[in-house]
Amino acid sequence: LGFSLQDRAENIRRVGQVSKLMADSGVVTLAALISPYRADRDAVRASVERVAPFVEVYLQASLETCEGRDPKGLYKMAREGKIKGFTGIDDPYEEPMSPELILDSNQKTVEELAKETCDYILNVIKL
Repeated sequence: LGFSLQDRAENIRRVGQVSKLMADSGVVTLAALISPYRADRDAVRASVERVAPFVEVYLQASLETCEGRDPKGLYKMAREGKIKGFTGIDDPYEEPMSPELILDSNQKTVEELAKETCDYILNVIKL
């Protein structure tokens, strides 16, 4: 799959479906995705919530932060026009309206963000 609107929607749908199957089996599932469109996230939420709690985690990262953490050079290629439809460059990112958890990756370490995520999820599943 590529970066087109249709490809992105299909990728999110597939991951959502697998997550739903896992959740229906009692497995806690955490999927880390760049999901730029609210409609796709909302569709997955509606599907998953039929079988388990759905927690939307918004990892805030400025474009500068993303470009600084780009080991594959994809942002550079997108800026050069070699990749089309790249989130944040020539394709939008629609911020979540009301995510359950907001993580600020511009200011916090990976370890701090991981702890926040685990603490939140463990509270939701009440282990």
